[in-house]
Amino acid sequence: MSHFSTLKTQLRKLEPLVQALQELGHVPNLGEHIIRGYRGQTVKAELAVQMANDGGDIGFRWNPSTESYELVADLDLWKHTVPVERFLAQLTQRYALNTVLAATAQEGFEVSKQSSNIDGSIELVVTRWDP
Repeated sequence: MSHFSTLKTQLRKLEPLVQALQELGHVPNLGEHIIRGYRGQTVKAELAVQMANDGGDIGFRWNPSTESYELVADLDLWKHTVPVERFLAQLTQRYALNTVLAATAQEGFEVSKQSSNIDGSIELVVTRWDP
């Protein structure tokens, strides 16, 4: 029997989370949405990614006690191209990159080099010219 699983994350800000999902090719829907699971089971989430491949939806809901978004999904219906652990790793990496880029831009830095390495890591060099 299938059921919903809740996975803790370190994703604390909505904007970089939405941007990371978009960069991974998903269409996030903001606002309260119903996440579909096995045999019509549902749960509510503040951010949803509806899946068209008859798999369960992916949701993110705010957990005030950890001050972060947690992923909620029916993992028995997970039919994505990568396992959920890899999906979360990719999402967290994109989230971190977007967070760093926003923070460095706010401090007046510009990206002078960004490259993806064979091992999947991202190398980022930022510079700032002080008068």
